[in-house]
Formats: sequence, structure tokens, C-alpha cells
Amino acid sequence: MSPRNRALIFVTAWLIVLMPFLFWWNTWFGRRLPDKQITEYLQDEKHPRHIQHALIQLGERMSHHDAGAARWYPEFVRLASHPVEEVRNTDAWVMGQDTSGPTFHETLLKMLQDPSPMVRGNAALSLVRFGDASGRPHIVALLQPARITAPVAGRVTDTDKVGTAIHQGGLIAKLQVDPSADTSQNELGSFEIRSPISGRIRSLFVAPGSRVTAGAEVATVDPGDEQVWEALRALYLIGQPDDLSAIRPYQRGLPEISDRVRQQALLTEKSIRERASH
Repeated sequence: MSPRNRALIFVTAWLIVLMPFLFWWNTWFGRRLPDKQITEYLQDEKHPRHIQHALIQLGERMSHHDAGAARWYPEFVRLASHPVEEVRNTDAWVMGQDTSGPTFHETLLKMLQDPSPMVRGNAALSLVRFGDASGRPHIVALLQPARITAPVAGRVTDTDKVGTAIHQGGLIAKLQVDPSADTSQNELGSFEIRSPISGRIRSLFVAPGSRVTAGAEVATVDPGDEQVWEALRALYLIGQPDDLSAIRPYQRGLPEISDRVRQQALLTEKSIRERASH
């Protein structure tokens, strides 16, 4: 083998190893950021994941009562109206890490009107830390399956499977949009229906080749373990007897319900009953 070919093979092998590492390094939220980079990331409108990375890093510092994080608090308030849902979602959660943050309480109350159910839910969870139960309906909603509808009419070209675990933003189905439908998804007239929450697909009401009308129900997605657990923990503190019908399904001995969720559901009902009796 010639030296040139050996060099090409070596470079190719090195790139095969290097590229996944670089991708991981640039997307892993656990990577420690220096203060200068946190400031840069919070202003990086071209890369929303950089903003999320900085917010999560600051959230960890806030949870350890790092007073130095306060210098970025005005950024949290600004990001509450960011156009990217994932940024607002992370922002709502992080603001709950410090109940002394100026204007955090007021900002979170405004976020209860956010168009995203996940942002509303995280804002409601953070408000519990402020001793504010005004977001309780949104917390109860976190226990409910998400109903996913078709925003436009079209023919279903592909779907995922019932029982599949799915992340927030994961693909549920693809549509070939009717020519008369009003959409600007792309030039080919296709539309991707994605899950608003992380969890597991409970049911699908369409199949490849079928047609759907705008507003028709396409699927339901059961909320994920972490979302349910956080909602139950919040309702342990602020739940009311009216919430028990949403809590009791998580007390069942089913494979898809983890032990910690089942135990938290039992504790939450007990707490609600004791609070009501007093």
C-alpha cells in the first residue's frame, strides 16, 4: 500500500472517531461553561441549544446557591418570550431554582399563558416553589395524555408505532398535504406531525394511506416518567380532591408505571386527603 493510501485510510479512520466526539462535545449540556461563554451562549440566537446549555449550567449553580449567577438574571426574563419553545421551557424550569430572583414570580405568572403546554407546565411547577398554586390546572394537565391533531388536511404517508417511546418533538406521522391546504411547511407539500411531550405513543388513529381532515385526532401520547413524577410531587404540596381522578391511574401496578411514580402517586393522594380533612 502506498504512503498516500495509508494516509487516507488513517485520516478517514480518525474522522470516524472524531466527528461523533465533536458532536457529543457540542451538544452535551453537562459540559462546564466559563462565565464568558455563558454570556456568549445566552446571546446566540442562531443556536438555541447553546442558550439551553447556558441556562442549564446556571440552573445548577442556582441550585447550589451560587450568588454569582444573579448577574444573568435579567437574561432569564428576556428569554421568557423567546420564539423557540425549548428555550422558554428550559427558562421556566430554571427560574424556579431561586425564589429570590427579582421579577421571576411575575414572569412565571405570565408564562402560564404560553401557547406551549410544556412551557405552561414548567412555569406552574416553578411557581409552586414560590408558594403559588395558581398554575395547578396546568400541573394536573401534565398527568394527562397529549391529544395530537392534524393541523392540515392530507394523506398519511408514514407513522410511528403504538408503544414507541418518543421524545418531545419526536415524529408521530407524516402527511402529504392536500393542494388546497394552507401550509408553508416545504415546497413538496409534506407536513410532519410531532409530539409536544416526551412519553410513549398510546394510540394511533391513522395509518399510512389514510386521509385526515384538519383538526382530526391523529394520536395520543402518554406523558413520560419524569414529567409525571414532577407533577405528582407538586400536587403533593398543592393538590386538591378534584385532582385525585388524574392521580389514581398512576397508582396501578402496570409495567409502564415505575415504582417511584406509583409510590409518589400514593403519597400525593394521602397528602391531599390529609390537607382536605384539616
